[in-house]
Amino acid sequence: MTETRPLILIPSYNTGRILRKTVAAVLTSPCPVWVVIDGSTDGSQETLHDLESPANPDFRIISLAPNRGKGAALLHALRLAVDEGFTHVLTMDSDGQHPAARITEFLKISAAHPEAAVFGKPVFDSFAPAIRVNGRKLSNFWANLETLCWGIGDSLFGMRLYPAADLLSVMESTRHARRFDFEPEVAVRLAWRGVPIIKLPTAVRYPAKEDGGISQFRYFRDNRLLIWMHLRLFLGFFARLPVLLTRGRNPLSQFSP
Repeated sequence: MTETRPLILIPSYNTGRILRKTVAAVLTSPCPVWVVIDGSTDGSQETLHDLESPANPDFRIISLAPNRGKGAALLHALRLAVDEGFTHVLTMDSDGQHPAARITEFLKISAAHPEAAVFGKPVFDSFAPAIRVNGRKLSNFWANLETLCWGIGDSLFGMRLYPAADLLSVMESTRHARRFDFEPEVAVRLAWRGVPIIKLPTAVRYPAKEDGGISQFRYFRDNRLLIWMHLRLFLGFFARLPVLLTRGRNPLSQFSP
């Protein structure tokens, strides 16, 4: 079995006090954790300084300025991670939506199938905003079409474990996927690359404002970005269609728990 060396990457932009709660929960995991502060101006970074010390070498804060966008922040950290010998990166949001308790299962599946990407398949509760639950269906339709149903599942969910070299290759192959378009674009490009995808059901929580919940999603801005992205990807899909038609199905499509 191939030995893996995973790293958790948490991008954060003006997450407020919930950032500390998120990071504290993730630090119970058995692998290093890096938080990428993407030009935050709300002081949230200061809530983490006591966690970064010589006594805790597996935790690092990477500070960027000005704000670059989620995908750009992750790309910056990903390059450093590959240079330092990490083989896989698990990305998760800093706003408390993704369960730290699920990290162990992501790592277990990745260790068994290091060639694969493990994508969280969101399980929504009754409190999930309808606009977030239903709005993603259109993006999912196009992502599945553009990959001939390779098995992406949810194209927008941010808790995923990627083979680091494959993710770096697809990100460096395009100047896009630097902001809200990061998750769907890299998912499609990884599928085009032939990276197997395993879907892992993962609960989603939307913390209330009184609990520090915050969202950087902007309906018109981000949906406009997604529309432009899928137009581009659909053209790329046509160029790759002969290859996609002949290569077969995702070899791990039946493995997903």
